[in-house]
Amino acid sequence: MPHILISAAHKSSGKTTITLGLAAALRARSLSVQTFKKGPDYIDPMWLGKASGKPCYNLDFNTMGNAEVSDTFERYAHSADISLIEGNHGLYDSFDIEGNNSNASLAALLQAPVVLVLDVHGATRSIVPLILGFQQFDPRIRIAGLILSKVAGDRHEQRLREVISHYTDIPVLGAIKRDPRLIIKERHLGLVPSNESSEAEEKLALITEIVGQQVDIPQLLEIAAEAPSIKPVEVATTQHTPDIRIGIARDAAFGFYYPDDLEQLRSAGAELVEFDTINDHTLPSVDGIFIGGGFPETHMESLEANHTLRRDIHHAIENGMPCYAECGGLMYLTRSLTWQGNRAEMVGVIPADTLMHEKPQGRGYMRIKENGNFPWRGEQTGSLINAHEFHYSTLENLPPGQTFAYEVLRGTGIDGKSDGLVYKNLLANYVHLRDVSSNHWAHRFIEFVRKNRNSN
Repeated sequence: MPHILISAAHKSSGKTTITLGLAAALRARSLSVQTFKKGPDYIDPMWLGKASGKPCYNLDFNTMGNAEVSDTFERYAHSADISLIEGNHGLYDSFDIEGNNSNASLAALLQAPVVLVLDVHGATRSIVPLILGFQQFDPRIRIAGLILSKVAGDRHEQRLREVISHYTDIPVLGAIKRDPRLIIKERHLGLVPSNESSEAEEKLALITEIVGQQVDIPQLLEIAAEAPSIKPVEVATTQHTPDIRIGIARDAAFGFYYPDDLEQLRSAGAELVEFDTINDHTLPSVDGIFIGGGFPETHMESLEANHTLRRDIHHAIENGMPCYAECGGLMYLTRSLTWQGNRAEMVGVIPADTLMHEKPQGRGYMRIKENGNFPWRGEQTGSLINAHEFHYSTLENLPPGQTFAYEVLRGTGIDGKSDGLVYKNLLANYVHLRDVSSNHWAHRFIEFVRKNRNSN
């Protein structure tokens, strides 16, 4: 099971672009490539999935224990020729002081050789103490190769290779020259998602060509092959025959879904029926609705223009159809959305107006507690849940006396104290859930939809 973890000394080093290029370049060699992303993230995995041709899976210590992280990795990696794990932030950055949430801890857990991406802009010999410090800081970690990023030119590359080989024993696998064509457009939540970028295929092809030429792919494969073999874990699953139809908003405005969550919805008996909130003028025949996160603000005029679909969704929720909405989905269900001085009408089932701000209003890990209002009853009712949020918006003009499903113990949610607005059979929140062993939300939601349908 060849695998490597690709990390960096700090964020914005070019790590994601390089990982994309490596995944696509390896795939171009007719290899089966499985990608993983450390931490909570939707956008990078969308690009990584496009590069590898397979869904990218998240490995997150906040929502998953060590055993579940290992099991998830082994389950999806065991059939691939090579697996690439992209870290988040710097190699040793962590939520806690001991580094338990770091990329380094993930590399140690998965026994993954580390390829370190170094931003060498304006540096030559000064890069060596940084490399030596990273190499010596944690004896569990094997930094097996370096990829130099933002290299000025051939002379700069030659000088860097000379000093690195003189002072260290770590091979330089590649040197990526500074090139504005490598930059993927960004916005407030990071990279523009691949489902929105009309130039995604063209951009990915260019990144693949450049990275494939400037990185020693055979040497990278040799390093990945040195990773210890890991025996795949047998996972007992119960697959229900599909008996529930769930309409899932999936288009340029809404695309933030974890692939393993979708797999769990199917496992629980759901047929996922995708609909386009911009171009589809009617809601398909479904038993429930799932509207995930995304960027409704960048498509607000198009969403507003689709009067008939907004009307269908409004009527469905008012008539008791179960609906689950996260972040962007929550925003879409409010009365209106205002961004950069422009206002657009939304679905209007939530009695509030969404206002976008210039700075994040809720960002990072959350801890929430279900209360007695939580609609999807089950064994885990009342449990504590680790999750995450990342939103630049707030809900304005929300009348007092609303019903909420969650008490916010860490994070922001809707009002700093509560999240998970409940209205009839709608649950809408800023928090993003993961279907993991401590929170099997997908099966609970489908069972809720099933009971609702059977009672009508």
